[in-house]
Amino acid sequence: MERIRVVIADGHPLFREGLHRVLETDPQMEIAGEAGDGQGAINLARKLHPDVILMDLNMLGTSGLEASRVIHREMPDVKIIVLAIAADEDMLEVIRIGVSGCLLKDVKSTEMLQAIHDVMEGKHAFHSLVTEKLIGEYGRLNAPPTNAGIAALTAREKEVLSLIAKGEKNRGIAGQLFISEKTVKNHITNIFRKLKVKDRTQAAIYAIKNHMIEL
Repeated sequence: MERIRVVIADGHPLFREGLHRVLETDPQMEIAGEAGDGQGAINLARKLHPDVILMDLNMLGTSGLEASRVIHREMPDVKIIVLAIAADEDMLEVIRIGVSGCLLKDVKSTEMLQAIHDVMEGKHAFHSLVTEKLIGEYGRLNAPPTNAGIAALTAREKEVLSLIAKGEKNRGIAGQLFISEKTVKNHITNIFRKLKVKDRTQAAIYAIKNHMIEL
């Protein structure tokens, strides 16, 4: 099995060292490089094309937010897990960029490692407090009415929506529900239309807000 190549991008040397030690405990992880600022992260991503980047949200110079935006645009297959001090930062913008996860810096080492494995499997990895913050921000931005949309979904569409909210991709949904990927895509199109949402993130937040899955 190929090792997961990880780049650590954080403005604090001691925190980078801590992450380095955590990753070394997992034999499947390989530390491809380290950067102390956003531009350094961009340069390393372009040079190394790692599997995962652990990205500090706030760094001097080019921020982690801007670096994530550039990297995702140029290399959408590189998984980015944003690391934030608190969930009160601009989480909605973080999601819009298209990152694979967002964790708080006080997360346990086991959760950090699991998050890396999860995003490599095509799932999302978001801290529960970040999810709650997203729900609040989405609601403030005129989220769709809660009951009407859910009531319009078929039982199968609800199953698909629940799996979307858990971070499953189309292939994973198809496998779990024993249907084709084409059928999954058709269900997702219907879900977006009925809930009046534009993408998977909005659909996932809708599902969480309506208690379709547990935080």
